[in-house]
Amino acid sequence: MRPALAVAAVALLTLGACGTGSGDDGGSAGEGVTLTITSNSISGGKNAETADWTAEWVIPRFEAAQKAKGRDVRVVFQPSGVDDEQYKTKIALDLKSRAGADVIDLDGIWVGEFAQAGYIKPLAEVAGPEADSWEGWSRIPQAVQGLGTFEGKRYGLPQGTDGRVLFYNKALFRKAGLPDPWRPRSWQEILDAGAALKKAGVPVPIQINAGTAMGEATTMQGALPLLAGAGAEIYADGKWTGASRALKDVLGFYRRVYSGGLGDPRLQQEARGRDKSFAQFAEGRIAILAEGDYFWRSVIEPKAGVAPMKDRDSVVGYALIPAQRPGAGIRGQDFVSMSGGAVRVLNPNAKNPKLAWELLSFMHSAEATTSQLAGAARITSRTDVNDAVLGADPMLKFVSDEVLPLTAYRPPLAVYPQVSVALQEATAAVVSGTSVDEAAAAYQRKVESLVGGPADVAS
Repeated sequence: MRPALAVAAVALLTLGACGTGSGDDGGSAGEGVTLTITSNSISGGKNAETADWTAEWVIPRFEAAQKAKGRDVRVVFQPSGVDDEQYKTKIALDLKSRAGADVIDLDGIWVGEFAQAGYIKPLAEVAGPEADSWEGWSRIPQAVQGLGTFEGKRYGLPQGTDGRVLFYNKALFRKAGLPDPWRPRSWQEILDAGAALKKAGVPVPIQINAGTAMGEATTMQGALPLLAGAGAEIYADGKWTGASRALKDVLGFYRRVYSGGLGDPRLQQEARGRDKSFAQFAEGRIAILAEGDYFWRSVIEPKAGVAPMKDRDSVVGYALIPAQRPGAGIRGQDFVSMSGGAVRVLNPNAKNPKLAWELLSFMHSAEATTSQLAGAARITSRTDVNDAVLGADPMLKFVSDEVLPLTAYRPPLAVYPQVSVALQEATAAVVSGTSVDEAAAAYQRKVESLVGGPADVAS
């Protein structure tokens, strides 16, 4: 058992219970079956939209569909509304006790940890071959399927997801004589654009999150996409990336940005540096900013954003994040991204696993996914739904069409958050003036101490 989940197993008492009823074929007329769903959502509280959708749309429609098949099926929703770590702890204990709901919401980054602990099993192992022949897989890009995949096996169905791009200010680009649309094809072209913007008097040409004050935003918006662009992932083939050539190239890019006057080192050290970077981009002080689509739909959104830009649609451009050079990215890609999101898994102890799979796949059908959006324009894991709902927002459509097919996900392992902090510390050191080799060596030592020694680190 992984250490974090071992702690979880002794921390709480189990409360849940798998669904009831006999047989694994969904039961027959006269045999009542109860299925259960749980997520960290509760009506009127945390993630209320998910709770309301589950109670008001999923359950009545699934029960009616089963009744039409002559089955007496009742679905019970087990709401929650606690801190994510508390939710994770409860789910871990439930599964360890062979209890818990039949269909369970998990953060995608927990999948590997739960799988290694034996708490969840591959979908096909729980539900049978129908899990692999589900029609929905053809609608989910292979890269997005990676959110619920561990060691090559599908453990969960991805829910909504996102993607990272380079946002840029078109007005500042015109001032610097740069093209629009801007389509950089290498890191050098980003640096060249930064130099032109600096020469044109732009206060902060490039914002690539760095340091520990930015937290996971440094890792997800900066370090990991760059690492993918250098052809490496933070965890691959059973080993963590250490002071490799790719890692040093990433740190070297940070050094060229922040020692060359293309970025603002102070912004990376401030407690609210990320928020300030948002405000400065909206004010036209930052020209290029690496962020997820969250920045477009929630930060600079003209009406409800936290740093609204009334002229967003005409002033803000977006471009794919290039690999270090064409073809140098992971999987030989020219462009890269990183994504996050949640999944739903099956409880391997479900008394009616095939019926539980019917419920899970029903929740991820095109109709259900569209219903969950409730009219909002958000990126889902399904391309057919995205095609139908994102037409009015070209940026989100761009992410769905161009970014998701080439994206990657963080390793879903318990030690990842600590490795992420080590990566943040390495970027902070370089931004503060430490040499690339020294920062990489310190990172290597830190990672070795975290993951069990040098044998588990590729350098």
